[in-house]
Amino acid sequence: MQPTTKRIVVLGVGNILLTDEGVGVRAIEELGRLYVLPPEVELLDGGTSAMEMLDDLAHADLLIIADCVRAGLPPGSLIRLADEQVPALMKLKMSPHQIGLSDVLATLVLAGESPRRIVVHGVEPASLATDMRLTPEVAQSLPKLVEALAQELRAAGVTLAPRLPAETAA
Repeated sequence: MQPTTKRIVVLGVGNILLTDEGVGVRAIEELGRLYVLPPEVELLDGGTSAMEMLDDLAHADLLIIADCVRAGLPPGSLIRLADEQVPALMKLKMSPHQIGLSDVLATLVLAGESPRRIVVHGVEPASLATDMRLTPEVAQSLPKLVEALAQELRAAGVTLAPRLPAETAA
């Protein structure tokens, strides 16, 4: 049975050990650092996890995914895909860990537990080399990605409260 309260999951996926591949995880970390989120919004560091996320994503009203997405654009370019565009993204394998994520979403569909809406916000990578730092191009786009996530939440009716300076240091 689907819960009656609104539930939004913001999922950051990627491997932080592979430069720009970690941009999705870095984006949700920054979103949580900048804003106090209401209880109906859950930030989830999916890393490179797959089936372990089934329960966390099941029956979400809105799933917002932050990720590194290869779309043949200049490095650091932002990409937004929603609803019917998302399955096409999964068929193109634009992200190195995407097989796991597409399997999770397919499993949720088969179980009748898929999120009502899915939106992907991605950044075109410059490199996937071994390094925990984002490349300069993608690091420069990180604030724009975080703002895109915040705007997506606002469009869904979520009120975001900025954290006070003392709260961001915690």
